Amino acid sequence: MRIIIEILLTGIAVSVAAFVVPGVQVDGFINAIIAGLLIALANATIGTLLRLFTLPINIISLGLMSFIITVFMVLLVDAFMKSFNTSGFVSALIFAAVLSVIKMVFSALK
Repeated sequence: MRIIIEILLTGIAVSVAAFVVPGVQVDGFINAIIAGLLIALANATIGTLLRLFTLPINIISLGLMSFIITVFMVLLVDAFMKSFNTSGFVSALIFAAVLSVIKMVFSALK
């Protein structure tokens, strides 16, 4: 049951972030859920490997490199999904920031 709630909250977070950030579009709630799951999956697999390879830069930049990798994972999901679109790096950057704030609020409310 907890997994289903997490998936629904991820869909809501992606929907709200896409609504707030100009240049980001998601076609429907189901596609927002899929986009959120794909972003999480990309971060857990490819993102982890990239963070491992960029560990020295990540330490020097105080974690900024990790955030940039997350932005690239958003752009990767954008490239794979027709129903999730960002208009470029800046909108993906703002989307990733808004998405993490929304998910942080959801985590605090649990």
